[in-house]
Amino acid sequence: MAEPLRLMCILAHPDDETLGFGATLAKYAAEGVETYLITATRGERGWHRDPSDNPGMDALGQIREKELRTAAECLNIGDICLLDYIDGDLDQADPPEAIARIAAYVRQVRPQVVLTFAPDGAYGHPDHIAISQFTSAALVAAADTSFPIPHPPHRVSKLYYHIVTQELVDVYLSVFDDIVMMVDGVERRAVIWPDWAVTTRIDGSDYAEDVMKAVKCHQTQIPADDGFLARLSENAVALCRMQHYMRVYSLVNGGREPEDDLFAGIT
Repeated sequence: MAEPLRLMCILAHPDDETLGFGATLAKYAAEGVETYLITATRGERGWHRDPSDNPGMDALGQIREKELRTAAECLNIGDICLLDYIDGDLDQADPPEAIARIAAYVRQVRPQVVLTFAPDGAYGHPDHIAISQFTSAALVAAADTSFPIPHPPHRVSKLYYHIVTQELVDVYLSVFDDIVMMVDGVERRAVIWPDWAVTTRIDGSDYAEDVMKAVKCHQTQIPADDGFLARLSENAVALCRMQHYMRVYSLVNGGREPEDDLFAGIT
C-alpha cells in the first residue's frame, strides 16, 4: 500500500499559515494530502488595534490560539503542534531544545514535504528567520539515527522556502499599504527574490474563498481600517495564485524545470 502524502508547514505565529501558505495548504488538503502545522508561538504581542483594548499577553495568546485553530479548520489542516515559545523572542529560544522539539514532531508525522520561511524571514522578521533556521536544522536532526529524540528517524524528501517576488509585493502593498518593521533601530522591509529563483509555483486561486474565511478567523489581526477586508477580498484570487517557493533541497528531483507541484518526483 502506498504511503499517504503528507505536507508540513513550520511557522512562527498564528496567521502565518493563512496569509503566507493558506492557499497551498487548502489546495493540497482538498486533493487528499494530509496537512500538518507547527506554530512556534501564540502571537502574544500581535495586537493591531487600540492599545487601550489590548487584553495582555496571556489573554491575547489564548485568543490567538483559538483564532489559529478555527482558521486551520477553514484550511482543512489536519493537526497543529504549538511549541509554546514567546512571540518576539523566538530568536532567543534555546536552539538544541527548539530543534529537538521540531525534529520529534517531524519524526512522528513523517512528512515527505516541509514548507517554511526563507532565511530572510520574508521582511526580516526575527521570529520568521529563527523558525527557518530551526526548521533546517531539525530536518537534519530528524534523519540522524544518533539524535536522541522519540520516534524512528525520518528523512524529509523535499524542503521549500516560501519566497517573496516583486509580483507578490505589488499585490500585498495594495492591501496592506506597507510591510516594514524596526529591528535594532533599522527598518526592515520585504526582501524581493528574482523570478528565476522561483522553482515552484502553486496556483491556489480556486481556494481564495477558503483563505478569506481563514483570514476572518484572525480577528485580532484585522486592522481597524474599514476597507482592509474589501481590499483583501478584491485581491484574494491574485494572492492565492502566487504561491511562490524555492526548492531548498530534494532527494527525488532537481534541475531548472519549473514545478507546479510540491510533490513532483514523489508522486
